[in-house]
Amino acid sequence: MLLKLAWKNVWRNRLRSGIMVAAMVFGLLGVILMVGFMKAMTDNMLDNAIKYQTAHLQIHNPDFLVNEELEAWLPRADAMAREIRGISGVAGVTVRHVVDGMLASAASTRGVRINGILAEDESAVTSLEESLVDGKFLPEKGRNPIMVSKRSAKKLNLRIGSKVVLTFSDIEGEVSGAAFRVCGFFKTPSTGFDEGNVYVRRTDLAGYTGLNESHEIAIRLEDGDAVDAFRQRVEAVVGDSGIVRDWGEVQPILAAMQGTMGISNAIIIGVFVTALGFGIINIMLMSVFERTREFAMLMAVGMTGGKVLRLVVMESLMLGSVGSVLGLLASSLMIAITGTVGLPFGRMAEGLGAFGLDAVLYPEVTMATYLGTLGMLMVTSVLAALYPARQILKKRLSEALAERN
Repeated sequence: MLLKLAWKNVWRNRLRSGIMVAAMVFGLLGVILMVGFMKAMTDNMLDNAIKYQTAHLQIHNPDFLVNEELEAWLPRADAMAREIRGISGVAGVTVRHVVDGMLASAASTRGVRINGILAEDESAVTSLEESLVDGKFLPEKGRNPIMVSKRSAKKLNLRIGSKVVLTFSDIEGEVSGAAFRVCGFFKTPSTGFDEGNVYVRRTDLAGYTGLNESHEIAIRLEDGDAVDAFRQRVEAVVGDSGIVRDWGEVQPILAAMQGTMGISNAIIIGVFVTALGFGIINIMLMSVFERTREFAMLMAVGMTGGKVLRLVVMESLMLGSVGSVLGLLASSLMIAITGTVGLPFGRMAEGLGAFGLDAVLYPEVTMATYLGTLGMLMVTSVLAALYPARQILKKRLSEALAERN
């Protein structure tokens, strides 16, 4: 009886209820799309950082983390790498010889991080080879090949086969340098990474620095969610020879963003739901004040105050339910479409490359977010009915019967 009456009352003024439902639908579309976009942005930044820069785990000499000097090399790097490769669940391990230096061409000069790598091992850990846009990926043959980013090549006016000079300090502290030939150009989503890194063969770099040791081990896992478990196993291999860090320690800003994403989403949805609650209160106040005499007549013929309260709550809950369900269905459809075709940045893509973002993002929203939003809306709908119901219940019966709406 109350359910039928509540449903009829909700649609007594179709225009008003329809406007409220439409506001909920479009509001949810905007909020859910924003949540999906923020999640896609954070996940994309993290995924690209792991794919091109940090891998899942890294091993260094503790002194290297304080100051990236050539002398802060990692003892037993190759031996540790071989042992780590034997751990089940490890997808790839690469050992790098790292030195800071200058990259010079006939057009310009810039500071870079020179990474001495083994091409096969690097391909098993990072997506650097996949990011190659021109040329070859550090061939085994040939004298002193070097890979530079497409962005650096443009600023230094380089082509495939161009000669560049790398200048750096050797193990004796003397300034050393050598000429290299550009073998390939790479382009990753991060413009900062591209401008600050070049890649050469590890054996070539070691020959010029006079150091046959390495500075960094990067590890990619088959399951990125099992970092903590694998870290303990890797630490057992490393012992006192170095320090093991996961991607969160290497990229603390990204880790903080990832950790606070749930709180950020809850705040965004909470602000929207609160604003929506005031809208429902406004609708319900108008609805009950228009029917003051009607409610009085119902109580006069025997309807208790508790039933009147339940009636108003049911009306508010039904209104909130219709708007919430339609809004979340429309939002899920929008997320499904944009998650398939993507949201392109267009001309903004170049600028956002500073944050390591791809040119196209694919929004994604978890089922927990949908269910949490629905639950918050239902609770808000119930709470929003309490004030209007109190206003009608505190009126005297004689006064309410005398009112004319």
